[in-house]
Amino acid sequence: MHSLRLGDVTVDPAAGTMVGPAGREQLDPKVMQVLVVLARRAGEVVPRHELLEEVWPGVVVGDDVVSRCIYQLRRHLRQAGGERRHAALVETLPKRGYRLNGAPAVGPPPAISSAHATPAARARPRWPLAVGLVAGVMAVAAGLAWRSTGRTDADWPNPLAGARFTRVTDFEGVAPSVAISRDGSRIAFLASGDGPLDAWITGAGTGEFRNLTRGRVPGIDNPVRSLAFTPYGSQLAVWTRNVDAAGAETIDTWAVPSTGGLPHRYLDNVAEVDWSPDGRRRVSHPAAPGDPLSVADAGQPAGRQIYIAPNGIHCHYPLWSPDGAFIYFVQGRPPDDMDVWRIPSAGGQAERITRHGSRVSHPVFLDSRTLAYLATAADGSGPWLHGMDLERRIAHRLGPELAEYTSLAASANGRRLVATQATPRTSLWRVPVMARVASETDARRIGLPVAGGRSPRAGPGYLLVVSPSDGRGIGRLATADNRMTELWNGGPERLVAGPAIDPVRQRIAFTTTARGSTRLQVMDADGSGLRALAAHLQVTGAPAWSPDGKAILVAVTQGLDTRLFKVPVDGAPATPFAADYSRDATFSPDGSFLVFNGADVGPTFPVKALGADGQPRDVPDLVLPRGTRHLVFLPGSNALVVLRGPAHKRDFWRVDLDTGRERQLTDFGSAFAIGEFDVSADGREIIFDQLREESDVVQIDLRRR
Repeated sequence: MHSLRLGDVTVDPAAGTMVGPAGREQLDPKVMQVLVVLARRAGEVVPRHELLEEVWPGVVVGDDVVSRCIYQLRRHLRQAGGERRHAALVETLPKRGYRLNGAPAVGPPPAISSAHATPAARARPRWPLAVGLVAGVMAVAAGLAWRSTGRTDADWPNPLAGARFTRVTDFEGVAPSVAISRDGSRIAFLASGDGPLDAWITGAGTGEFRNLTRGRVPGIDNPVRSLAFTPYGSQLAVWTRNVDAAGAETIDTWAVPSTGGLPHRYLDNVAEVDWSPDGRRRVSHPAAPGDPLSVADAGQPAGRQIYIAPNGIHCHYPLWSPDGAFIYFVQGRPPDDMDVWRIPSAGGQAERITRHGSRVSHPVFLDSRTLAYLATAADGSGPWLHGMDLERRIAHRLGPELAEYTSLAASANGRRLVATQATPRTSLWRVPVMARVASETDARRIGLPVAGGRSPRAGPGYLLVVSPSDGRGIGRLATADNRMTELWNGGPERLVAGPAIDPVRQRIAFTTTARGSTRLQVMDADGSGLRALAAHLQVTGAPAWSPDGKAILVAVTQGLDTRLFKVPVDGAPATPFAADYSRDATFSPDGSFLVFNGADVGPTFPVKALGADGQPRDVPDLVLPRGTRHLVFLPGSNALVVLRGPAHKRDFWRVDLDTGRERQLTDFGSAFAIGEFDVSADGREIIFDQLREESDVVQIDLRRR
């Protein structure tokens, strides 16, 4: 089909692209097919079942797959056009179907403006193409996935067979956190529809939404379970984080009536909570080392500790078994080395249930012996919905093939699930380091000749950029002409963290993972000379070059211990560098000392320091939120640039390690969910990636078995 012109937006179906005044969008193949069908019948109402027949012929999929494609199509139109009116070109007619308004002009693709055409666009590297091919293959395979991860278990019935998928939300700002009342009648979720992130509630199937918290609950965002209905559904419990004027942080559970009312303190020093099936007991843990699990009578403020994890290990998502005999929970090193465990509710020996060693979260029960949960695959894709028969202990991947879920909850009988489906979008930005606090209007997007990028690292005259969706590629973006050159394509391997640039010879070090094992790799600045170092070590986190370029510091995991090792580049044996828990190091500009991440304490970690000789060095107390591990020195100083704040509102701060003085550098509001960053060689600007997760709440009604 020739190109389509929808007003000032041009669509090229063959290339899968959409170009408008605000930029270029790359569409998923199924989304493009839906647009083509609507364009052929512009002005007509196309029923949902006809879209299913044309775009997914002979494939059994849920109705929600159409809703999701329409949602993504509107988002692409809005992003490319730059205004909400572009999204309105695709109209939903309730109970009838969809219509493309305005007759599209058809013709050969027009010339792309200089804002979108670059030399690199004409010589596009292979790694973004590989991402597109993967997306295409997944789209062709859309439908109910049913695969066993390991041993055979072919006779186990798919609990999602015949399930009905219904999209609950249809607005922006939905965050990955959901809860459902025990009777399945009420659904709660986090969203920023009114500005700040708040807890919202809806009745299942009503389409009516109410903001329960209205900005009155502090620090509602967090990296684990945020919401839970009390046993009778009368209140919604909400995780909160509060920082007082002195900088002291407290984490508590607040509650708000589910029919509306004033929020109030509910459980002091409690991060996550779940109630027994009869509602008489609860399990919870504070934000403390080892996340100690305690069981208490529902009306009592304190209980009896039944488990605490070793140093550096976390326990999240506590869940009662349907018979009340066990507490299930997710344990490991967050975020990418976790599994489901259980322990008797009376206390005893903890038992490992799953063996993914990946990003595992949100366990729920579908019945007395069927556990569902989220987990990333061995290749890092996902998270995907999984199921397990607890007697057979064989994990199965469930659900629509394209559905990446980021949170999950279930009614008491397990027949109704709610989940958030996320469509992540990553872009690169720069913001100047100024005497005043920079706002979001001071930030400028970095134009890339490829579909997004993350984990930027600044070199002389270039940026290293990691492929956005799966971390299987490293590209080099020349700042002079915006040309992208592929340096590494990992195939089955993906990056664990952002790469590091050798200050002497510009070599590149990075850590990768594949099929449960990790390794440290080094290549020359042009991508040649790739080799692995210390292949017998299980490395983790980001590497750091020594100032002389002769060695790399990287964290190594040995059993329950994680600490920095020094790995010579010439192949000499690696040696321990730090005695205690340590990872993600960064050397000071003069090379006299380094800073690193200490062991996590709840949702935070301390920043510590060692001299270049490995001896402890005193630095001002600095505690940062988990998920902001990257530390960067400003050139020519002992001042760090760090990220602070909750996941959906982080800002840059300058911390002087000599004086302890701190200064806020940015105030972006909630517009930027920042991931990783770096500082330019002259120290004048910060380069960072911005993650937008366009999420929807989805209701999944299981067929009676």
